[in-house]
Amino acid sequence: MRRGSRLVKLIQNYIDGKFVRGVREFADVNPADGSVIAHVAEADAALVDLAVQAARKAQRGEWGWLPTRERAARLYKVADAIEARFDCFVAAEVADTGKPASLAKKLDVPRAAANFRVFADLIKMAGLESFQTETPDGKSALNYAVRKPLGVVGIITPWNLPLLLLTWKVAPALACGNCVVVKPSEETPATATLLAEVIQQADIPAGVFNVVHGFGPGSAGEFLTQHPGVNAVTFTGESQTGAAIMKTVAAGVKPVSFELGGKNAAIVFADCEFDEAVKGIAEAAFLNTGQVCLCAERVYVERPIFDRFVASLAQKAESLRLGSPLEADTDLGPLISKQHCEKVLSYYKLASEEGATTVTGGGIPQFGNSLDQGFYVEPTIYTGLPESARCVKEEIFGPVCHIAPFDREEEAVSMANESKYGLAASIWTSNLRRGHRVAQHMNVGITWVNCWFLRDLRTPFGGSGLSGIGREGGVHSLNFYSELNNICVRF
Repeated sequence: MRRGSRLVKLIQNYIDGKFVRGVREFADVNPADGSVIAHVAEADAALVDLAVQAARKAQRGEWGWLPTRERAARLYKVADAIEARFDCFVAAEVADTGKPASLAKKLDVPRAAANFRVFADLIKMAGLESFQTETPDGKSALNYAVRKPLGVVGIITPWNLPLLLLTWKVAPALACGNCVVVKPSEETPATATLLAEVIQQADIPAGVFNVVHGFGPGSAGEFLTQHPGVNAVTFTGESQTGAAIMKTVAAGVKPVSFELGGKNAAIVFADCEFDEAVKGIAEAAFLNTGQVCLCAERVYVERPIFDRFVASLAQKAESLRLGSPLEADTDLGPLISKQHCEKVLSYYKLASEEGATTVTGGGIPQFGNSLDQGFYVEPTIYTGLPESARCVKEEIFGPVCHIAPFDREEEAVSMANESKYGLAASIWTSNLRRGHRVAQHMNVGITWVNCWFLRDLRTPFGGSGLSGIGREGGVHSLNFYSELNNICVRF
């Protein structure tokens, strides 16, 4: 966490309006050079319990009874406060993730403020059903629905887009009158704690927003999901972790919303706008060093343009500049950690063992400076793998894609859908009739046609299969974070 330009050495938990030390501390590592940039206070079960109890008390108090417009007004204040400390959020996000500052300035921090504004607007405008019912005795009844907060929501967020995805969950949860206990990834703790400072400034009562730091099993994540005082859990991260959380909360039949992994496909037809498709697929494969759940790791290209497309995408990948996140011309930063770097490199090795042709990349860049201690890998393109290969089936979550040719539309759709995941897809064609048709055959939560990562925050977002359960965005978020209560009045 940063205050101005000064690095704060200890990132603390935030419980009931106060910053609290933990039982022990762990290192927050800058992935660009491997240096320790802060120490983080880990919360034990007792601190998690304090956070949950503070949230329950706050939900029963002022916050739970505030009129909708007043809650919305305070969310606008949060958005304003994020923008007032824009540079601080950028610095914290970049130090934790290693992503280029240019990306954090364009995507992460603006979206964080936008999330609060969008859900403040939505909660004021969202309507619910009402029906006038004729009764058997000739009289009438009015049935209408009202929203009630769930209570305390446990929010567990990932390391790839830590601020964006944190606010994507916190904003609608608070808009609906809930209180939250947030467990950010241990890899990226800074912006959650910086957001706590902003929350303090926005007249949000103590206990409404709480942050506990730590790990998963045997630490804050497990303590939070197991806590009987938590009424619902929302999680973005790995599919295996989502399955474990679902087992944990099953006994309490608690609502869950999971946005999990993906092995996303892109289909490129020969009639596409070629340069736009190359540019779009390059972004879809390599943005944020491939560490976006929506990235395309499987690319299917119609055979007449296959060789040309592979060559052009390789040229695009080779033009991307890897470097310091603080330099304006850096396109790609490091992977998040040494452990994740080793995982991605193990898939690079596996691809060769499975018979892939390496078109470009496949190794570790050399800088000749401190960045050599960071967790960088080259953007990589493979061809030649069978559809049964592990590198085609398993999520790698790095700057890598495999490109395969197809001859018929039905063949491309079949290969794209042959996955246990179902998060996202993109279709590239100048024939919009075909674009609509193919998009509707994709077994995913979101399909883009002639674009990628273009989001309207009012639309449903989520996946199927191993990619998750439930939908977020717009009224879908409001419905998850609300208990809908029907009231029937006979007259």
